Amino acid sequence: MRQAQLDLLREELALLAAAEQSLHYSYGRCLELGLKAEYTPEEQERFESLASRFARMSDILVQKVFRLIDRLDLDDQGTVRDRINRAEKKDLVKDADAFSELRELRNRIAHEYVPTAVQTIFREVLDAVPALLDSGDRVRAYCKRYAAQGEK
Repeated sequence: MRQAQLDLLREELALLAAAEQSLHYSYGRCLELGLKAEYTPEEQERFESLASRFARMSDILVQKVFRLIDRLDLDDQGTVRDRINRAEKKDLVKDADAFSELRELRNRIAHEYVPTAVQTIFREVLDAVPALLDSGDRVRAYCKRYAAQGEK
């Protein structure tokens, strides 16, 4: 059972790395554009791609990686907020409250359709991407503790 979880962790970390690469690419392209009052359809598409990739990476972290790390650490009880609080204690996220705000932003991305609100979301996503990428780095550092176990 433990080996299966470690194998799954390797798969999830590979998925996370791919999501990070895509997010980083979109982030760079949107930083080049900067914030504007209005965007061309192509520019708006860039920001929509960034928002989508931001939401995807957030989901991978919270729903897959944090949950699996909790199982490996025998901590898999509670709500998403409980999972984020434990992630802070494990130094997977810098600040649980700030990361919870990233999750709220992810939820707004998934459910927002008002064009004027979308502009605000674009700005918030640009501001939030570095914290999300930082969590990916923290996860990899934390998961090094499992590397020796997985080689047995």
